[in-house]
Amino acid sequence: MYEMNGTLPKNARTVYALRKEKSMLTIDNVYRASNALKGVARKTDVIYAPKLCPGTDLYLKTENLQVTGSFKVRGAYYKMTRLSEEEKKRGVIACSAGNHAQGVALAAKKNGIKAVICLPDGAPISKVEATKSYGAEVCLVEGVYDDAYQKALSLRDEKGYTFIHPFDDEDVIAGQGTVALELIDQLPEMDAVLVPIGGGGFISGIAYTIKTLNPHVKVYGVQAAGAPSMKNAVEKGEIEELKAVSTIADGIAVKKSGQLTFELCQKYVDEIVTVTDDEISAAILALMEQHKLVTEGAGAVAVAAAMFGKIDLKGKKAVCVLSGGNIDVTILSRVIKRGLLMSGRNCQLMIELMDKPGQLKNVSRIIADLGGNVTSVHHERAHEGSDVNGCYLRIVLETRNYEHIAEIKKALRDFGFKLID
Repeated sequence: MYEMNGTLPKNARTVYALRKEKSMLTIDNVYRASNALKGVARKTDVIYAPKLCPGTDLYLKTENLQVTGSFKVRGAYYKMTRLSEEEKKRGVIACSAGNHAQGVALAAKKNGIKAVICLPDGAPISKVEATKSYGAEVCLVEGVYDDAYQKALSLRDEKGYTFIHPFDDEDVIAGQGTVALELIDQLPEMDAVLVPIGGGGFISGIAYTIKTLNPHVKVYGVQAAGAPSMKNAVEKGEIEELKAVSTIADGIAVKKSGQLTFELCQKYVDEIVTVTDDEISAAILALMEQHKLVTEGAGAVAVAAAMFGKIDLKGKKAVCVLSGGNIDVTILSRVIKRGLLMSGRNCQLMIELMDKPGQLKNVSRIIADLGGNVTSVHHERAHEGSDVNGCYLRIVLETRNYEHIAEIKKALRDFGFKLID
């Protein structure tokens, strides 16, 4: 009213100016972020992937193919463009499990700003080295993300840096919301979106944007079972800090959600589910085999939720957002092994035999006739208390799926072999 009639008092003008300067999460801010990111962030492809979740028209939003290998560059870069010249001169500091670090480092480099990044000492070496490659100064902190966060705040106060929060910031959230603008353009008829949750900035931006522009689309959050901070907070109606987190999805291993992201998730997210490390491993493997896409643990949780029926998506057109692809190659083989076990592609059998000629031949023949592939064999004598002529055969074999394993087990039992569970 004051502004319209031109009679704005001096003190009211000051308050109004401060309000205008204060960053707000609005749909206009998301669109401004989209404009700012042109030429910096890629408009990542959406890929059709119906085999991952039969009965669902499933699509993949490939943020794992984004610049720096994750969506984080969106929020970090947009936030950097909103800093004052004085803030830019002082430099910025951030904390991260890895991906936000790279986003901030790249954004700082492009804007000619000094960047210091605090990372947990358990962060994958690949993420640490990538962050350094963008010119940022790296400070490794003992513990997990939350410990790195406290160190970053300490350095901010000591050195006068501007802190670039990885998720609990309106501008960062607006930058992440640009993924939703792309999805609405690429797949306007979608029914649901599945999004990973760590601190909640990514899903807050996506959920706010989608619900503002198309409230009929369902937004589902997915967390690792070993780090369900946001799920617990929303269910209890208050933020809680987990005593510990444990998951292969290091990018979303966050003990405590943000205040702003908690409020946005309460308001705009329809449901939050969790997936186990074994389910995440199976999803990573499926994405590699079926779509030649490499994702990190956090990047695969949405697909894991779809694959293992954590959300009813039957007959729906749904999008799983692959948030990142920066997996440490040193753990990739272990993840693949777990994924093979979880999907029935690999199994171990223990068979009790009589120690006489032809036993191993018969076992091998049965498995070979049914299309199994033996990769490891270990033969050992029976232990004390069992038949003196007994022995055990422990074999590892490659199989197609759980049905194939059951078929092989049945054939062995029908032949007279005793399987030890």
